[in-house]
Amino acid sequence: MTDRPIFVFVHGTHSSSSSWNDLVNELTLRGHRCVTVDLPGHGTGGFFPRAYQAPQDLRGLATEPSPLATRTLDEYVDHTIAVVRRASEHGPVILVGASQGGVTLSRVGNAVPELLERLVYVSAYCCVDLPSMAAYFATPENGDSLVDQVTKAVVGDPAVLGVARVNWRTADPGLIAGIKECLAAGFTDDATHNLLNHFQPDEPAAIPLADARGHADTWGRIPRTYVRFTADRLIPPALQNRFITEADRLTPDNPTDIRDVPAPHAGPMSRPELVAILDSLASPSEQS
Repeated sequence: MTDRPIFVFVHGTHSSSSSWNDLVNELTLRGHRCVTVDLPGHGTGGFFPRAYQAPQDLRGLATEPSPLATRTLDEYVDHTIAVVRRASEHGPVILVGASQGGVTLSRVGNAVPELLERLVYVSAYCCVDLPSMAAYFATPENGDSLVDQVTKAVVGDPAVLGVARVNWRTADPGLIAGIKECLAAGFTDDATHNLLNHFQPDEPAAIPLADARGHADTWGRIPRTYVRFTADRLIPPALQNRFITEADRLTPDNPTDIRDVPAPHAGPMSRPELVAILDSLASPSEQS
């Protein structure tokens, strides 16, 4: 029997590999092989400012230095390539990324297309015509984004700190309500608080500015799936559609496989619809 694909999962901004846990558990029970990536400075290597702990010191939180300030997209890419290279020794690799994780996917696709069977963007940034995430922020298709509800919780000056520091542990009910509307509409209040307590406060400010365009001769050769979250208020459906349109225009002989899930930005990633999509993408490789 041909080797079944190995899923390699890349998390989004302010997150970690734990965001995939429930999804990975279900896929594993269905017989799939999965590896989750903690990008540099995240997960078990994450940083939580002392001023972030309770009782919070908001003045100190605005100025406390962060080791993530010097992290770059190149480091994210190199780290992910190392995981992909190791995984590829044991079978074909399907690389999956959510949200900001999409920029890492595209750059990995540029670098090692021969190691990837498929790229899967889960409501993720997929830069093609414009160079970076930040370049898409000002596009008309991003006009309905509620990202400002999250940036209201940013503490300190990202230009000074070198990181976007979000106070996910705020006690301000207005800020919490706004974050919920942007990321987790439809979640219960308890599920929202659980989500916020899994986020990390710091993310390198340079990542959204880095060039993350997919190139036709490398990235463009890899089959790709885009999973649209149709209730997303951070990356609106119109912007998700723009990513797909640009990608298909760049590689007309390799059109995007489009799937829809009626979910907000935060999913959760364990939604049965997403499990079923990934399960189906791995099935064609099961041949005797």
